[in-house]
Amino acid sequence: MDYYGLMPRFFRFLLPVLLLGALGANAQTAAVKPVTPQSSALDGELFYEILIGELNARDGEAGSAYALLLDAARKTNDPRLYQRAVEVALQARSGDSALVAARAWRQALPGSREANRYVLQILIGLNRISETLEPIKREVSSADAKDRSSALMAIPRYFSRAGDKKIAAITVERALADYLVSPTLGASAWATVARMRLEADDRTGALDAARKAQTFDPKDETAALLALTMMSRETPQAEAIVKKYIEGKPLPEIRLEYARALLDAQQNKQAATQIAIVTTEKPEYAPAWLLKGALELQDSQLNAAEQSFKRYVELASVKNSGAAHGESRRGLVQAFYSLAQIAEQQKNFTQAETWLKRIDNPDEQLNVQLRRATLLARQGKLEEARKLIRSQSEKTEQDARLKVVTEAQLLREAKQYLAAFKLLSDTSARTPDDLDLVYELAMLAEKLDRLDEMERLLRQVIAGKPDSPHAYNALGYSLADRNLRLPEARQLILKALAFAPGDPFITDSLGWLEFRSGNLAQAQQILETAFKARPDAEIATHLGEVLWTLGRRDQALSIWKEGERIDAGNEALQETLKRLRGKP
Repeated sequence: MDYYGLMPRFFRFLLPVLLLGALGANAQTAAVKPVTPQSSALDGELFYEILIGELNARDGEAGSAYALLLDAARKTNDPRLYQRAVEVALQARSGDSALVAARAWRQALPGSREANRYVLQILIGLNRISETLEPIKREVSSADAKDRSSALMAIPRYFSRAGDKKIAAITVERALADYLVSPTLGASAWATVARMRLEADDRTGALDAARKAQTFDPKDETAALLALTMMSRETPQAEAIVKKYIEGKPLPEIRLEYARALLDAQQNKQAATQIAIVTTEKPEYAPAWLLKGALELQDSQLNAAEQSFKRYVELASVKNSGAAHGESRRGLVQAFYSLAQIAEQQKNFTQAETWLKRIDNPDEQLNVQLRRATLLARQGKLEEARKLIRSQSEKTEQDARLKVVTEAQLLREAKQYLAAFKLLSDTSARTPDDLDLVYELAMLAEKLDRLDEMERLLRQVIAGKPDSPHAYNALGYSLADRNLRLPEARQLILKALAFAPGDPFITDSLGWLEFRSGNLAQAQQILETAFKARPDAEIATHLGEVLWTLGRRDQALSIWKEGERIDAGNEALQETLKRLRGKP
């Protein structure tokens, strides 16, 4: 039998060395210079113990393999044998045996960080969280002084799959007691505690720990990054920590993350201010230009957005030259799509096609073709666009869905509502659990004046996604717009706002409801807030009508003019202008 071929790679590597020591000085040939023999702890009995242990492991006899390998490890104090014994036990799903081997390894080699990490991870896996106190202390204390901060910050990763997050947070805090008062490591220690508390869903405790971390070192970005995470989890008090950090000389990455958090909170103007600071202080920092362009495009500032995206392309292309760089390549794809969108809105279809041609990512082939179909439809070539969509191959069910949704959108924009409804209905019948399709069907049912069907479909979405604001808002707005069941409309819109506080489009629905209810002053205030947060043609339409009704005709006309600048083809705006301009 070829025993050598059956040995694991680890043992095959050791065998020649160990045999050389066993054979002594005679192990040489004429072609090789004599070498000084090395003594080996491997005698015949130990050799066969390891060999039989490995053969047992190979044949699935984990218990015997584990016992033999652990015995060999104890005889040699070889860390690789201890590790092998641990691995065999883990593969056999015997956590207790793995813990015995890991602890024996740590006892034999007290300075081994790897042995201690195995003990720590196995205890966590066994959900014996309270026993991790000493391993945590060892993990930090055994690190070099210069690496101790990193060791502290790595601790939460070990507990990412812990069963009891609260006990884990308490245990880690106890283990780090000495570091929590350290002038040099206090910031890292408290940041670690903050992360553990946040994982335990203790936001108040996490916020307090983050504040303490910042007290030790206001310039350290760790607390600010943690606060940004909490901002996204609806803990507004965390913003104060971020603001304090950026008062100094913050990393541009963190200022940009703050801008993204502000955007998530619908604070677009504040976000724009932070982005502008980054592009001014560090104009070569490409991601800031990408986010700047996205915000400008959202606000229909097409010329400014075009310049920002072109600046990003210039910077990212230099960074990406030579070797592929994942982040910048993804950013370039986004920039090219956005530049194509701007050219399309400016009706420069040739330029839009030029930008699309610069997207060379094979994974984007379907999306590029669908965008080309959109360009054809915008030029009045709807049937050609539909043929292009349908000719594209499908690798996944998601691809098939995307094709259908895109075609339906083009039909809707061409006011072929019945054809779009039929297309989506056929697809939805095959995938009844796809509530996003049900929502789109509801919007088309409204266009077809099938209001009962629209309401039925929206209530189906609400039943399936009770925490999603869009269906509540759509139904509430539809009732308010038709001046029906206004108390129910109010309940629906307020519920939507509870799920998406500050959303400008839901705020617009509330303002329109107040208008329908006769509360003109309140409607004006709410709609002005919505339009300030998100300049949009439909919000401008509603605000203008409120102002017109209040007798402020010049203001109304000014707002409508702004709405036309944003989207001259908006149906609601054009219908309102036609209806009201002729009135005395």
